[in-house]
Amino acid sequence: MSGFGGLNKSPNGVVIGLVQLQLPDVATPEQLAAQTRRVCELVGKARRQSPVMDLVVFPEYCLHGLSMNIDPAIMCDRDGPEMDAFREACREHDIWGCFSIMESNPGGNPYNTGVIIDNTGEVQLFYRKLHPWVPVEPWEPGNLGIPVCDGPNGSRLSLAICHDGMFPEVARECAYKGANIMLRTAGYTPPIRHAWKITNQANAFCNLMVTANVCLAGTDGTFNSMGEGMVVNFDGVPMVEGSGFADEIITAEVRPDLVDEARIHWGVENNIYQLGHRGYVAVKGGAGDCPYTFMQDMVRGEYRLPWDGDVKVVDGRDFGFAPPERKYESGQE
Repeated sequence: MSGFGGLNKSPNGVVIGLVQLQLPDVATPEQLAAQTRRVCELVGKARRQSPVMDLVVFPEYCLHGLSMNIDPAIMCDRDGPEMDAFREACREHDIWGCFSIMESNPGGNPYNTGVIIDNTGEVQLFYRKLHPWVPVEPWEPGNLGIPVCDGPNGSRLSLAICHDGMFPEVARECAYKGANIMLRTAGYTPPIRHAWKITNQANAFCNLMVTANVCLAGTDGTFNSMGEGMVVNFDGVPMVEGSGFADEIITAEVRPDLVDEARIHWGVENNIYQLGHRGYVAVKGGAGDCPYTFMQDMVRGEYRLPWDGDVKVVDGRDFGFAPPERKYESGQE
């Protein structure tokens, strides 16, 4: 259970607030500045709503909306004024925060970036979306891997941005690196509703990990986002689910100590452990090999589906983006 959203907070609990932020429409620097102020105001709302809240989470596109506008005039920098405002809001209200920016990239298209800032205003996690939602999104694929950071009250936090959460490998990497809470921020619209729910639950269950997930909400006059924040416990059972109501803050108390306990003491369905210790009842320590061809091929740079040559949509031209000529260079900043 969620402790009534933190009204009965445990000494070992972490209270998370998920902001179903009203979908913004931002096209100018002035609108970007106004939306930054709005996000910071909602940090204050979160603190007023819940004096015991530890972490407030804003959706992907909390500043920029869903236009996919890559105008340099409204892109952000990792040490720019928008980040300064977020840091000050976390300091002022003594709360951890998770935020989204579209980050300038002198070497190519902008990054879709998420940050976690602690209650003193220090950036603890900086993450670039690994899997932009092709063919719709123009963002540069992330090049920082999947970072994990210490969070409040014994938590270990990771972040998956929107489409990242559709890849079981992303959630597994979060858990493999020690995260006991995975945040997932998104701008999804209602056609993705079912996939959103089942992947949030699967990511939790398959990795013995709490997932805390939130979308934008409302309309910008063109798109409708669905809200529907949800917190899922490490057994895959939803603890709390939100509506589509814009600017509502969904809250739940989670227990990272119970996640850690399950990972140590569970035998049946301790799947993330058993992946690397196959059949340990039959063979000492289990088999530790890699029997999965797709993993072996990806490491060699030879990932290719049996139907690879027949795939029709392989760039963004259907959504107005010219086919790129520049190749990706791993590790490039």
